[in-house]
Amino acid sequence: MNFSLMRLIAGQICIHASMTGMRMAAPLLALREGYSAAAVGILLALFALTQVFLALPAGRYADRHGLRRPVKYAVMAAAAGCAVPLIFPVYPALCLAALCTGAATGTATIALQRHVGRAAHDGTQLRQVFSWLAIGPAVSNFIGPFFAGMLIDHAGSQEGSTVGYRAAFGMMMAMALLTWLWVRSAKEMPPVIAADDGKRQKAWDLLREPDFRRLLILNWLLSSCWDVHTFVVPLLGHERGLQASVIGTILGMFALAAALIRVLMPLIAERLREATVLCVAMAITALLFAVYPLMPTAFLLGTCSVLLGLALGSVQPMIMSMLHQLTPPARHGEALGLRLMAINGSSVLMPVIFGYAGALVGVAGLFWMVGAAVGSGSRIAWKMRGVKFPALPH
Repeated sequence: MNFSLMRLIAGQICIHASMTGMRMAAPLLALREGYSAAAVGILLALFALTQVFLALPAGRYADRHGLRRPVKYAVMAAAAGCAVPLIFPVYPALCLAALCTGAATGTATIALQRHVGRAAHDGTQLRQVFSWLAIGPAVSNFIGPFFAGMLIDHAGSQEGSTVGYRAAFGMMMAMALLTWLWVRSAKEMPPVIAADDGKRQKAWDLLREPDFRRLLILNWLLSSCWDVHTFVVPLLGHERGLQASVIGTILGMFALAAALIRVLMPLIAERLREATVLCVAMAITALLFAVYPLMPTAFLLGTCSVLLGLALGSVQPMIMSMLHQLTPPARHGEALGLRLMAINGSSVLMPVIFGYAGALVGVAGLFWMVGAAVGSGSRIAWKMRGVKFPALPH
């Protein structure tokens, strides 16, 4: 991993941490101020909602302007969003912060992913750089909430004071601004001139390509597995009578395993094939979902969580590599925008669907339904083993 890629990963960590820290601190302040669980749910949904609607425009903007300009505007939006509740720690300001930091993180992520994908020279390098880049969110998911929580608990000691929350919001703003420090010196890639056939291209035209559609279906199935695991494990732990700390440890082991496999994947990227990794990961996930609700002890649940983290943690770099190879270079940003829109749309809708499904068929039934869907989807991944990728243009 070269120094330029390290700087981009650091930039991704900083702006993503500003969002994850805000996503933890804002609901806590809303609850402390007496807002209902429904109001907190709306607040949390706003972090993903803007990414659903802005992903495509952000992708097109990155296709036209490269890396630095989208990231600069994203940093400005995130910093402004964090500054508002820093000055006015009230619920409407928290909603604005959620909208701004969510949109900024999505925009910066698309620009960074597009840039590192274009900088790769072959399929092996694509798998390597996207494996390294995928480590960033795992790190930021820890440091954002951790430092925000430390400041909330220790920066303001008076009961009823908002000093601790303001300190956390100030740190989130500083993290967003640090992103520009890391990214501003990045060397832009040469612009890609799209073929002009006299017709305006639409992002939805990409969906006419069968392999691209299959890839989005696989991505949606696998991201749903992340969502259902996060949603169902607390319910399963509650049924088993496990303590909150034990349930948190089970979920934490999943996240650590996902991060670990992403650290190891660049070292063996030459031996990996995208479709094969996806097929194996989906088969393992289906098997684990079949046995997960049958595990009687916390140790066995934790073992399943680790194995599931290893399987699901391996898929994002493979999907990103395939997406860049299947998509015309001039439309990488649009393709990334479609992918991000699908993922965030799923994150908004799926918890509601899981809630109703869980009430109808139970926690175990929900695991088995999703496992069956993923197992069936592995056939799609198997068929994509024969896809011939074009050489990457440079």
